[in-house]
Amino acid sequence: MYDVKSSNAREFISHEEIMATLAWAQENKNNDELISHIMQKAAEKKGLHHREAVLLLLGGESGKIFEIAREIKRSFYGDRVVLFAPLYLSNHCVNGCVYCPFNAGNTEMPRKKLSQDEIRREVIALQDMGHKRLAVETGEHPRHSPIDYVLESIKTIYDIQHRNGAIRRVNVNIAATTVENYRKLKAAGIGTYLLFQETYHEGTYNQIHPSGPKSDYVYHTEAMDRAMQGGVDDVGLGVLFGLADYAYEFCALLMHAEHLEAVYGVGPHTLSVPRIRRAQGVDTGSFSHGIDDETFTRIIACLRISAPYTGIIVSTRESGECRKRALDAGVSQISGGSRTSVGGYDMPDEETRQFEVNDNRSLDEIVHWLIGIGYIPSFCTACYREGRVGDRFMKLCKTGQIQNCCHPNALLTLQEYLLDYAKENTKKAGEELIGREVIKIPNMKTREIVFKNLERIKKGSRDFRI
Repeated sequence: MYDVKSSNAREFISHEEIMATLAWAQENKNNDELISHIMQKAAEKKGLHHREAVLLLLGGESGKIFEIAREIKRSFYGDRVVLFAPLYLSNHCVNGCVYCPFNAGNTEMPRKKLSQDEIRREVIALQDMGHKRLAVETGEHPRHSPIDYVLESIKTIYDIQHRNGAIRRVNVNIAATTVENYRKLKAAGIGTYLLFQETYHEGTYNQIHPSGPKSDYVYHTEAMDRAMQGGVDDVGLGVLFGLADYAYEFCALLMHAEHLEAVYGVGPHTLSVPRIRRAQGVDTGSFSHGIDDETFTRIIACLRISAPYTGIIVSTRESGECRKRALDAGVSQISGGSRTSVGGYDMPDEETRQFEVNDNRSLDEIVHWLIGIGYIPSFCTACYREGRVGDRFMKLCKTGQIQNCCHPNALLTLQEYLLDYAKENTKKAGEELIGREVIKIPNMKTREIVFKNLERIKKGSRDFRI
């Protein structure tokens, strides 16, 4: 039944193939010769097949796995870490997802939908923090969150110019929809379309999605195909770890990525790895597949090895300590200063939040922390705005050429942040970082351009990009 190029979700993510893969990995997890061969292949930085990846996940030596993952991340992403924030528009929802407090049966959850004026206030609050990239989130509801409301909200977000602030990339995490609606999202100028599978195990999926449109496993799983058919260049996959066996989910996630690559010539732009967290009205104790921090970071490292060109995202669901380990294992994007409630930036409101945040530090604290542990905080959105998306981005990434753009752009956007939003200690640390990093730009012409633009930023100009 397994066919990576099939248009049928049950064939490109075949349960039988996953089970056969897990059985094969269990049989070979002590096969040192085979594992060594796969490690050597991994070190070539060209990715792994899902079977090879599962064997490393279950049987590879941890130290070697993390060493290869760190080297791959440095090769393709350098020390940059992209920062973003979620923006919740509405928590009205018609689905019955048992792991989410927004589910239609939760009568204790206050329901809220932002007006366009309220969205403006939220965005200004995010701009005042320094954010340039947002991930729009909303529950699925035909009356409260129709596609026209989402499109109007995207336009509102892009239109807001506040002091030196502007949102330059709007990623969208909304329910699976039609090819026509994906075309509308593309025309609205979205960055990445995000949709998490939650679980690829169909039996579990059906149990935890008892009602609502999301209960259709096949329609949900085939959403990324429709998005790409609708012209969306960048899509982001994700699993909510804790709902089903982690090795099963890991395998299926990679099979989904392989399917997109095989059919459309480009895999997912990002992979997200959230873990289930406490939330109002949700019995997290009923989920028996939770994973510890060591397993979590091992998953991330194996994803980085298997999909070397793909961004990996970890949110504020995780603690600062765990996020440090995740960054070292291969994560390239994190959220900062996040609120998971509707209207939570302008008027803090925990009653409507989707889940508990474990990293409650402000964006400035996150920026200062990243600099202190050897990373370059980046607010760059240049590739999206220069048309380096989809297969064009991947071609540059696979050849390593993307570094020639991303490293300079990270420094330019960090300089903007330091001047407009940073506290003095962050500004001092950031200026020292930029001074060290700008001289590392290998191309002399590019380095001269960056030097000039850094000076222009200091004099008040904004939004330079390579």
